[in-house]
Amino acid sequence: MGNRVIPPSGDGEDGGEILPINLREALEERYLAYALSTIMHRALPDVRDGLKPVHRRLLHAMRELRLDPGSAFKKCARVVGDVIGKFHPHGDQAVYDAMTRLAQDFAQRYPLVDGQGNFGNIDGDSPAAMRYTEARLTEVAGLLLEGIDEDAVDFRLTYDGSEEEPVVLPGAFPNLLANGSQGIAVGMATSIPPHNAYELCQAALKLIDEPETPVEKLMDYVPGPDFPTGGVIVESRASILESYRTGRGGFKVRARWSTEDTGRGTWVVVVTEIPWLVPKSRLIEKLAELINDRKVPLVEDVRDESAEDVRVVIVPKSRNVDPALMMESLFKLSELESRIPLNMNVLSHGLVPNVLGLKDVLRQWLDHRKDVLLRRSRYRLGVIEKRLEILAGLLVAYLNLDEVIRIIRYEDEPKEVLMATFSLTEVQADAILNMRLRNLRKLEEMEIRKEHDELTKEAEQIRALLASDAKQWKVISMEIAGVAKDFGPDTKLGKRRSTFAEAPEHDAAAVAEAMIEREPITVVVSDKGWIRALKGHMDDLSRLEFKQGDKLRLAFKAETTDKLLVFSTGGRFFTLEASKLPGGRGHGEPIRIQVDIEQDQDIVDVFVSRPDRKLLIASKEGKGFIVAENEVVAQTRKGKQVLNVGTTDEARLIRPVPEGATHVAIIGDNRKLLVFPLEQIQEMARGAGVRLQRYKDGGIADLKLFNGAEGLSWSDSAGREFRRSLDELKDWVGNRADAGRLPPAGFPKSNRFDRT
Repeated sequence: MGNRVIPPSGDGEDGGEILPINLREALEERYLAYALSTIMHRALPDVRDGLKPVHRRLLHAMRELRLDPGSAFKKCARVVGDVIGKFHPHGDQAVYDAMTRLAQDFAQRYPLVDGQGNFGNIDGDSPAAMRYTEARLTEVAGLLLEGIDEDAVDFRLTYDGSEEEPVVLPGAFPNLLANGSQGIAVGMATSIPPHNAYELCQAALKLIDEPETPVEKLMDYVPGPDFPTGGVIVESRASILESYRTGRGGFKVRARWSTEDTGRGTWVVVVTEIPWLVPKSRLIEKLAELINDRKVPLVEDVRDESAEDVRVVIVPKSRNVDPALMMESLFKLSELESRIPLNMNVLSHGLVPNVLGLKDVLRQWLDHRKDVLLRRSRYRLGVIEKRLEILAGLLVAYLNLDEVIRIIRYEDEPKEVLMATFSLTEVQADAILNMRLRNLRKLEEMEIRKEHDELTKEAEQIRALLASDAKQWKVISMEIAGVAKDFGPDTKLGKRRSTFAEAPEHDAAAVAEAMIEREPITVVVSDKGWIRALKGHMDDLSRLEFKQGDKLRLAFKAETTDKLLVFSTGGRFFTLEASKLPGGRGHGEPIRIQVDIEQDQDIVDVFVSRPDRKLLIASKEGKGFIVAENEVVAQTRKGKQVLNVGTTDEARLIRPVPEGATHVAIIGDNRKLLVFPLEQIQEMARGAGVRLQRYKDGGIADLKLFNGAEGLSWSDSAGREFRRSLDELKDWVGNRADAGRLPPAGFPKSNRFDRT
């Protein structure tokens, strides 16, 4: 609760009355007033003319200063002074910023202000001070203001009540969509990218002919935005259609680039167009940072060779680099690819903020054009009727010239006598009395008769227009067709700048690899599950240090672009990025920090992923199956469950299937060896698998896949190599799920085919 003081009433009391008020209600009331002010009078554009109040007031003030297209320029400081003094009670810098944006051809698709001087550039540099720059209106602004003197729109009092300003402009140009709009209000925002005016006019003409035209058909005319800075739109048609249908969505825009031959087999990439609203200087800085941080190893250097046109040169690391792959990595990491949001939140009829689709925006613009046509027609009819009234009086004077002269010469009150004698109105009598003597010649009478006939005919046409809805739309169609012709695809300003393309299909792994510098590493995994990456390929690991009580489990050679697969005793696979492994200066870090391995599970194996391989995985109880390696790559920290194991079972072995392998040799903890054809093992993507060997006690100890024609080999603890052909192993060859028998002489007591 708070208190409110009521001022004294002047009855002699010392102070005012204090009344309690609810603080929450007071704050809600005041914040609501602020929010409405921001929404209605600052941030959201009107769907009819596509302008916010500050832009509308700027154009109106410039028109009052007679800064029409083709007229002399005037200082921007003069314009800003008029705007803040008469119409817009805000800061001069804010008004000047809005004005300069209307003049920037890299920000506005169709500039409304013709600027002379430094109005900023695509690098993001600020304009010169308003005392140095000059401006006037463009032809597009002239279209927006066309008919404003003919009662086309309503006017309202300005903030101080001393002037009048238009509520909305006549808007003969589809400015909302053609130039777009950006704004943040309270609780809502708007983001409308620019479009091609010719395409918008064609879509509007289609709506006039067929009002029920669906958005899908309108997209035949308006395929997507058209940005001032060009670029390539790589959004799908289905996505663009949904955006236009709902009024919410976005457009993915990429820089336009091409390769340029620099001789001797070398080349560079030249970027000539960048996404809309991306400052070029900031883009260059970001690209330089990526190169310095070695995040784009395919790129050697970037240079800005821009003059009036954009020219950013990107130098590859070597001539063998794939240009498309290099650019794909840059698109992912920099603003060379930008997503332009679409949120067509506008003021309908200048009163209601809501999100409109493409069809609704065009429909409301057309309705506004019809309203403007009717108002201008009625205004013109009123002017004609007043003129015809005067002309009719003048004709009476010519027909009775002598009597009129006599009345004027001899009557004391000639005006009343003229009105009574010839049944004239006061306006007609005043016109006769104000007529000059030189106008009494016969030629003047003929001109008046001609003007009378022409105006009568025009008045009849206007009345017919006002009475016919079809004729009204025909006139509007002609006006829109005229705008379409002025901004057609064959004109410099109207030619489409942004094009459409499908984003090139690149393997995600190849793109990821292009963003990582390829370097040799040696991956070390300790017995307790700690992992690290040593630089280079190392063979001597005897000097490696581990935490107390820990030791080396396995080590293998890899590269920073590789993916590593981790197989756990729970039958789950996890994926690690080799480039993200901790360095070899310390002891590394636990694998459990990088992936979510359950506490009661351990690591079976860690190895480099080779997507074209197949793997044989087996559980302790002797069940398993073959799985394609590309099926086990996990996309999240939680991993991917592949081998299903029971509560008393666990995953124990994983072996790659070598090319040409035909048989499997498997030995259990019970020292029973079994050899059977590989084709008896089923290939699956996930499951518990099939029985590989039957045990009474213990479980699987080791297995090996081999080519039957080459025979089975193993080595003992002394390093001696043994090899047995299938004929020599005929007593051990059987079928999958057999128990097997004791191995031949010379087989290691460790029950392992290879030394560990």
